[in-house]
This record gives sequence, structure tokens and C-alpha cells, in this order.
Amino acid sequence: MQNIVIIYMILALLLSFSIAYFQYYFREKNTHKITIILFFLRVFSVFMMLILLINLIIENEVYTNEKPILSLLIDNSKSIDFLKESKNVSDLLSEFNSNTKINNKFSQNQFQFGKGLDVLDSLTFQDNKTDIYNAISEVQKLNADKIAPIILVTDGNQTIGSDYEFLNSKQPIYPIVVGDTTQYSDVKITKLNVNKYSFLNNQFPVEVLMNYEGKEKVTTEFRITSEGKTIFRENISFSAQKNTVTISTKINSNSLGVNFYEASIQKIENEKNTKNNSKMFSVEVIDEQIKVLILTSILHPDLGVLKKAIESNKQRSATISLINDFKNQINDFQLIILYQVNNKFEQILNEINTKKIPFLFISGAKTDWNFVNNQQLGFKKIAINQTENYGVINNEAFMMFQQNNIGFDDFPPLKDFFGELIIDKEFQVLLFQNINGIQTSNPLLAIFNNDNHKFATLFGEGIWKWRSASFLNNNSFEDFDAFIVNLVAYLASTKKRDRLEVSAESLFPSNSIINISAFYSDSNNKFDPRASLEIVIKNTTTNETIKFPFSLVNNAYHATFENLNSGKYEYQVAVLVENIFKNGRFVVTDYQIEEQFSRANFEKLMKLALNSGGKVFFVNQSNNLIDELLENESFYTVQKSIKKQQSLLDLKWILYFIIAFLSIEWFIRKYIGKI
Repeated sequence: MQNIVIIYMILALLLSFSIAYFQYYFREKNTHKITIILFFLRVFSVFMMLILLINLIIENEVYTNEKPILSLLIDNSKSIDFLKESKNVSDLLSEFNSNTKINNKFSQNQFQFGKGLDVLDSLTFQDNKTDIYNAISEVQKLNADKIAPIILVTDGNQTIGSDYEFLNSKQPIYPIVVGDTTQYSDVKITKLNVNKYSFLNNQFPVEVLMNYEGKEKVTTEFRITSEGKTIFRENISFSAQKNTVTISTKINSNSLGVNFYEASIQKIENEKNTKNNSKMFSVEVIDEQIKVLILTSILHPDLGVLKKAIESNKQRSATISLINDFKNQINDFQLIILYQVNNKFEQILNEINTKKIPFLFISGAKTDWNFVNNQQLGFKKIAINQTENYGVINNEAFMMFQQNNIGFDDFPPLKDFFGELIIDKEFQVLLFQNINGIQTSNPLLAIFNNDNHKFATLFGEGIWKWRSASFLNNNSFEDFDAFIVNLVAYLASTKKRDRLEVSAESLFPSNSIINISAFYSDSNNKFDPRASLEIVIKNTTTNETIKFPFSLVNNAYHATFENLNSGKYEYQVAVLVENIFKNGRFVVTDYQIEEQFSRANFEKLMKLALNSGGKVFFVNQSNNLIDELLENESFYTVQKSIKKQQSLLDLKWILYFIIAFLSIEWFIRKYIGKI
């Protein structure tokens, strides 16, 4: 206890006696024999009130022992089960749980991982993806600045995420290799590149990258088949030196609609895993060609990016022209892109409105909004003479055409004048505006389809940055270019919008979640949320059918299916009560990314262990690992001291005593007639 506190207590006691003496004995000639009791009651009550003011606190030092943390990360993906190692992993987990010495030395944290990281519950080995890098990184964040070795139980085969091989780790990592590390001869298709769309009576390119693991020279056959017919074949040879072969070919587009194909490599001698010898792909054949005119009032990097993206599809052509130089007829084009409109666009806009020509309006820092607001385009902006950067928020409920989120939310902002948007026509938002991290209800990219006139508005310049960002994220311009091609294809299409539109992919990997969306409008072409939609899915091989209702989510109808068996399916979406329906088909493939590996990746796990200061073990060497952990003196218990302040007295009881003493004193004084 501090000396100052003792002094305060002595002074409080003296003051208590002084107050009591002054009240009961000072200048009192006749004192009652019970006065001494009243005297001490007053001393105690005053002393305790003063104690409350002093607030007696002592400081204690408490010692705690903190064990090192042992993080056990277990691969819960399908590849473990595919390699027939499920029992070995479960036995290993039981061994760590039951080992008394390990539990005495370490505090165990156990996790399971696949696509994400979760606290270990029950191992199912059913995760469809494996992200080893993410699992290790998340555990390191949890145990930052602590002694926390990591036990990684996995086959080392990662299917998504950053490469874990050279991951920087402050904690030692001890991989336990699960699966056979013997290298068997294996050929596989590692990548297949193909356009999503093609045009009738045209050819679309197919590029297939194949790899070989083995030492002997082998020769096999590569095929592309459709509906059981071989449409391309070629003999290919591999060796230890020539372990990669790329085949490029072109296939005729002879049939409208979605066409399914399978690329496959014939099995080689002694090949153990044939699951990776084939891949399916689909191409939608359409019958249209589109010419796009890009009219601009300025020169800007966006123009070249738009042209490149549009012409990434060979059936699209784009012409860039300054508005001052344009002399041609706009009837020669199926879509007009109006870039940074000013008063020189007046004649073009009049012709577009009169003939209802589809257009894409892109504004920016050089747009003359005073002129645009007088053109009756269906949108206005009350702009001030100040620009703003508008970030991007993807609208998951957009339904006018199929468009995946290509990472819009991470794209750089676009620049436009700041002001209030006024839109007086029906539209759907593909991208919302995000201002300084706050999502607004204003559209950044809006799509219109009114009175058989389709057009879109992009309120901001700088789309060239989006293409660069997409390349940095994916090492390819493909996603961004496909986004522009989809937008152009929708706007330029002369097909009249149906009241019921259905969006669905044509190919789904096995065990994936299948999402089918529908958009239903009333007779006035406005979205109708009152309808009841139903989908019937039929397996064309077994004739089994599934009937399922759609759910209304925002401004669209959605149906979600899981665990459909591999095979070909036909579906019909119907609006109940109405005689309106749409048919389609899709294929659930046998492809499982977790079954593409024939052995454990010992080499990468070895590098991970060496880089982190750990060691690699095999699943049958768990005893050696346990001995290593127990004997390693760098994993030690840390004793920590914590200073805690503690009140000497319970304030609640002090208050009770004060009330009691004062109450007793009052009753005695009342009894003897001093009140």
C-alpha cells in the first residue's frame, strides 16, 4: 500500500474523532451514559464516508504462463479423398488430440481449409477448391507476435489463390505431405482458350495447352468432338524435354444456338489419373455482324481502348471519327458511341432520336451538359463547374443481359462533372456510383430500352484505366473486352425484347452451384414482381425431372440448384397462369479441379518449409514431427506479469455500514430525546 494512502487514512480517522467529539462532548456539561455509543457510531460513519473519498486501492502483480500456440491446418478438399488419404488424415488428427505431451507444451488451434479457412468442426473432404496461401496467411494474422508454429496437413495441390511456394512466414511451417509423391506418367489439358460467341457460317479459334509429366517419349492423340462426332484430331508427342504442346485450330460454326464440345487426350501407357485428360467447352453461335461508330469531340485514351475491346471479337468493327470530320451516313452503323457530347452533335442526335438508332453515351470533363440537357434524351445532369471521381459498385440484380462481375468494385474511378442526375425514362443499373467509399443510388452505367429504342449511359471518362486494372488482376484483357462486347452486342441487337428473359450459363463443373435468373415484364415492358415463375429441369439421359419455383430477389427472379449429377439437361421456365415460357439447355461436366492431380506436390511443400525455417514430413512420420516439436527449445512457455489495481474495500458494503450506523444513531438519539 502506498504511504500517502496510510497518511490519508490516519487523517480521516483523526477528523472522524474530531467531528464526533465536537458534536457529543464539546461544551457538553451533562452527558448521557449512552453518549459513548453515539460517539463511536458517528466516528465510524464519518470515517467510512471519508474512506469512500480516499478510494483505497492496492496494486497487485499477477503472473500467468502463456504456452506457445500450435496451429494445425488440415486440407478439407476433395483431392485428399481422391488420393485415398482421408483415413490417414483423420488418424493424424486423433494422434495430435490425444498426445498428452503435445497438449502440455502447446495450446492447440485447429483449422480446416478449402476455398476459405474455418475452425475445425468435422472433416468431410468435400471442398471443391484449395487455397493454401490464404489459409496460412489468415492463421499468421491471428497469431502475430506470438510463438506459433504451423502444422500444414495437405497434398500441396493448390487450385486458387496466390502461389504459396515463396510465402514469407515469421513462424516455422511444418508441412505433412499427404498422398503419393511418386511421379507417374501423366498427360493433361491445363488450359483451353475459346471465344464465348461465334457467328453462323464462320470459324472460331480454339487453343489448347497440354502438359506431360514423365521421362519416356510418348505419342498419343488429341481430339475435339461434338455430339459424338470427331471434328478435329491430331497426333502429338511428348518427352522429358518437350513436356508442353499447344494446339491451335479453327472450328466451323454451322448451327445456331449453344454448341457443346469436348477436347480430350487419349490415355497413355501406365497413366494413373485420366480425370485431367478431357475438358468440355461451349460456344454460342449467333447470326449478326455489328459495325460501331465512335464519334468524339476530343482525342482521349478511352477511344483506343473502346476500339480494341470491340474488335477483340472478329465480327465487330469500330470506326473512330472526330465530330468535325464525320461525313458518312450513320445508317451504315448498328451502334453509335457518343463521346464527350457538345453542340456540334446536334444533327447527329436529332437523327438518332428520329430513327431510334442505338447509342452509348459517355460523358466526362469535356461534356457540354447545358447542351445535352436540351436534347430530350431521357436524362439530364444539373452540373456545376467542378469534377468528381466516381467509383464503381456492381449491381448483382442487373438482368437485361448476362454480365459477370469482372472485379468492377476494385476498378479505378471515372471522372465527370459533379451534379444531380435526373432520369425520366425506365432504366436498369448495371453499375452504381460510389463517391468517396459511399454507394449512391445514382447509376454510373445505366441501360435503357424504351419504345424499341435501346441505349446506355456511362457517366464518366477514364475507362482505359479499367482495362489496365483488369489486366493487372487477371494477366489478360479478356474479361474487360468481353464486358464491352456484351454491352455492344445487347445495344446493337435488333431483336425485340421478350416479356420473359432467362439468363444461364451453358456449362457447369460437377458439384457447382447452378444459378438461373429470369426477368419478367408486363405488357408495358415494366418489371412485374407479382408473377409466379417455375422451372422444370430434365436430365436427358435418365429422364429425371426437377420442378422448382423462382424466388424474387430485388428486381429479378432466381433459382439455385446444387448437387446435380453430371450430364446433359434441358429446362423450361414458365410464367404460371400465363402461356409464356422459355426453353434452354446446359451441361454439368465431370470436370473436378481437385481431381486433376495425380500426386502430392512434395517439391513446393519442401520449399515452403525451408523458406519458413520448418521441416517437411510425410503422413507416416507423425512421431518424428512430434519429437521435433517437443525437443525444439525455441517453442517455450512465456511467463507474463500483469499489474492489477484492486480496491481494498467493497464499496457496496461500506455504503450499507454507513446507512446502518447513521440509522442506529438516529434511533438512539430519538429514544433518549435528543431529536
